[in-house]
Amino acid sequence: MRKKKLGWTLGAGAAMILGLGAAVSGLSSANASSPDTSADTKTHPVKVEVFAPKRGDNAGVEGKGWFVDLKLSFRDKTLAQTGFNGLQLTGPAAHNNIAPFPGTFSTGQDDKIPGLVVLDSTTNSTLPGFSGPGTNLANLFNLSGVTNRTPHKTELWDTWIVGAPIAGQNVDTTLTVAVVDDLNHDGIYNDAPGVVKDLNGDGKIDAKDLGLMGVASNIVTVPFHINADPA
Repeated sequence: MRKKKLGWTLGAGAAMILGLGAAVSGLSSANASSPDTSADTKTHPVKVEVFAPKRGDNAGVEGKGWFVDLKLSFRDKTLAQTGFNGLQLTGPAAHNNIAPFPGTFSTGQDDKIPGLVVLDSTTNSTLPGFSGPGTNLANLFNLSGVTNRTPHKTELWDTWIVGAPIAGQNVDTTLTVAVVDDLNHDGIYNDAPGVVKDLNGDGKIDAKDLGLMGVASNIVTVPFHINADPA
């Protein structure tokens, strides 16, 4: 998989601290999670919760520096069945795929949580590796781990600090997150595509297309604004 250098200047240690801080912040604001497009998350074996950004946020600095912080709860699934295959602390350039928790850093299917799809409605198609709003951004996440395991639930947490204005500046945008269904029927959630297609032919790539593709989770959509102001 081709790796991208997106000009992210935070060190790996700083990214971990910031990511953990976002996670703690997310715990305190769990009741503010963005609403789901599905009516009843109990009908799905996976529940997605997005803690950052929140609906209506004015996020980031010069189009970057905003977080995506999310939790995935798999009901009656083992860790292996979730598709998770290793702890991750990664980033661009020198941070890419190195110890202690190596993970690849690029657009496309995530090597650590391969069933996850993360879309942004204003993702550009000019940077190498980006294909516009259908681009799966999941493999750009920096910090991935296992936050809870019980006989009846496995919980994963995933955090990303956006290091470049990949979705524009001073723009209204929508984040869309889901876990793709077990499309190949191997018992593992590992079938997220690198690029989501416009399956309903309406000229947009959004939650409707994920629903047509098949999802194992609720689909969370978060409308927010990407700030262009400097620090």
